[in-house]
Amino acid sequence: MKKVSILALHLGYGGIEKCITSLANMLASYYEVEIICVYQLYEEPVFKLDERVSIQYLIHDRKPNQKEFKEALSNKQLLKIIKEGASGIKTLYLRKHKMIEAIKNSHSDIIIATRDIFDEWLSLYGKEDTLKIGWEHNHHHQNEKYAREIVRSCKDLDHLVLVSKDLYKFYQKKMKPYHCRCSYIPNMLDFIPKTSSKLDKERFISVGRLSPEKGFTDLIDLAVNLKKRYASWHLDIIGDGVLKDQLEKEIKEKNLTSFITLHGFQNSDYIAKLLHQSSIYLMTSYTESFGIVLIEAMSHGLPCIAYDSAEGAKEIIQSGYNGYLIKHRNKNAYLKKVDDLVKQEDTRKQLGKNAKKSVHIYMPEEIIKKWQNLLEKEVK
Repeated sequence: MKKVSILALHLGYGGIEKCITSLANMLASYYEVEIICVYQLYEEPVFKLDERVSIQYLIHDRKPNQKEFKEALSNKQLLKIIKEGASGIKTLYLRKHKMIEAIKNSHSDIIIATRDIFDEWLSLYGKEDTLKIGWEHNHHHQNEKYAREIVRSCKDLDHLVLVSKDLYKFYQKKMKPYHCRCSYIPNMLDFIPKTSSKLDKERFISVGRLSPEKGFTDLIDLAVNLKKRYASWHLDIIGDGVLKDQLEKEIKEKNLTSFITLHGFQNSDYIAKLLHQSSIYLMTSYTESFGIVLIEAMSHGLPCIAYDSAEGAKEIIQSGYNGYLIKHRNKNAYLKKVDDLVKQEDTRKQLGKNAKKSVHIYMPEEIIKKWQNLLEKEVK
C-alpha cells in the first residue's frame, strides 16, 4: 500500500483544515495516510478524523502568538513586546526546522503540501522519488505578488492542485515554463442529506469564520433592513473568529439581539441540523476561493445569495437557477433578491431543488476518482 503524507499547519478551526481532514479520511480507504502537523492546538483535531489516519505533531509545547504580540504592541508594553517577539521568532524557527526535517526523513510515496511555505520546503528537501504535490486553496485576488510567490514556491514540484476552475486556468498559464503540472480538483462534500429542508421556516443562515474577508459586518448592516422588512424571520450565524466581540457589540448597538443569534463554532452535526431548519443561505464574503459552505447549504436544498466578489461563489452559484449572485456588492440589489425569495415561495423551492441537484459533482465518490487518477498516474 502506498503511503501519503499531508503537510498541515494545524488541525484546528478553518476551511483548509476541514479540507485536509476530508481528504485524509477519503484517501485512508486506499492508502496509508498520515498528517504531518506543525502545531497541536487542541488535544484532538477539531474535525473528525478517520482512525486509520495517523498524525505526527512537530511542535507540542508552542503555539502561534501573533495575537499576544499585537496586543503588546497596541498597549506599548515594552517587556511583553520583547518577550512575545523572541517567543515568536523561536516558534517560526522551530516550524521551519521541524518541517524540513520531517520532509527530509519522510519515506512516503506521495507528499501533499497545503501552504505556500510548505510548497517551497517540499520542493527543496523532498526526495527525488517522492511525488510532490502542492494544494492551493487561496485565491490570488489579482495580487500579482502573491501569485508570483505561489509560482516560485511550486515551480519545482511535480503537481499543483487547484480547487477552482478559475485558479486552474490562471496557474496553468503561469506554470507552463516549469516542471510543475496543474490539475483542477474541487473540494468535496462529506455527504448529501437524503432529505432537503422544506424551506418553510422563517430562518436565514450564514456560516463562516468571523474575520474581515468574510464580510459579516456587511451582513449585520443588511440585517437592519431585513429586520424591518421581515420581523418574524431570524438570522443564525455560525462561526468564531477575531471579529466575534465586534459583531456582538454591533448587534446590540443596532438592536438586533432578538433577530440574530451568534452560535459560535459548532460541529458538523449541529450545522447540518440548523441548515435543515433554514430557508435561505446568505453569504456576504469579500473573497472565497471555493465556498465549501455554499455547497453544504445547497446539499440541504437551500437557495443561496452571495456577492460576486467572492470568486469561488461564481463557480458554484448559477444566478437565477440555484441562487443569486449580486454584482458590485450592491446592497439594494442584495436586499431585492432576499425579498424575492422570502415572498415567492415557489421560486424559493425551485431554486432550492436546483441547488441540491447542483452539488452531486462534489460527492466523495466523484472527487476520489480525480485524486486517484492523479496519484496513480503520477506516482513514481
